Amino acid sequence: MKAYMTQWWYLLNHKAFLFLLLVINILGTIYGYYWYGSQLADTKPIFYIFVPDSPTASLFFCFVLVGWLLGKHFKLMEVLALITLVKYGLWAVVMNLLTLAETGELGGQGWMLVASHFMMAVQAVLYLPKYRFELWHVIVAAIWTLHNDIIDYLFGQMPFYRVIYQYPSEIGYFTFWLSIACIMLAFFESRKREYLQRL
Repeated sequence: MKAYMTQWWYLLNHKAFLFLLLVINILGTIYGYYWYGSQLADTKPIFYIFVPDSPTASLFFCFVLVGWLLGKHFKLMEVLALITLVKYGLWAVVMNLLTLAETGELGGQGWMLVASHFMMAVQAVLYLPKYRFELWHVIVAAIWTLHNDIIDYLFGQMPFYRVIYQYPSEIGYFTFWLSIACIMLAFFESRKREYLQRL
């Protein structure tokens, strides 16, 4: 089992695989911003940066991958990527499955969004041992994440999903606690790393 895990970790960190992952994330990021095009067209410029949540999360991870390919750690990008990829990856899966439960159908694009967003979360978690962020990076990322929730649910900038407008309070509450869970994941990772370094 240990040999298998070593081989798996070697593959995940191989430069060819990291480059492939970078290309996939760049393409996904571009498509994500395109997907938000109609909403951005109706958005005030002051809110532009807060609207396309998922593509911005994958953009953070693109910077992380570039850093790793260069032998560097962009620590703030690492924690922003971890928190937002897991958060918006799982959030989109839940929203699409809720749409399926409400309407009885999802369609090809919906299932594509389920699969791609689930993999967003998976890729972030797979690289937990590789991140090098510290506590202050987590604090900055937490402020960004919770501020984004405020913009979404107090200023009405959440993604265009019909179920959100059917259950705005419930989904806003769920989103807040999902943010807290993802922030705590990053917090415990930073604490664990510092503890292991002291041993």
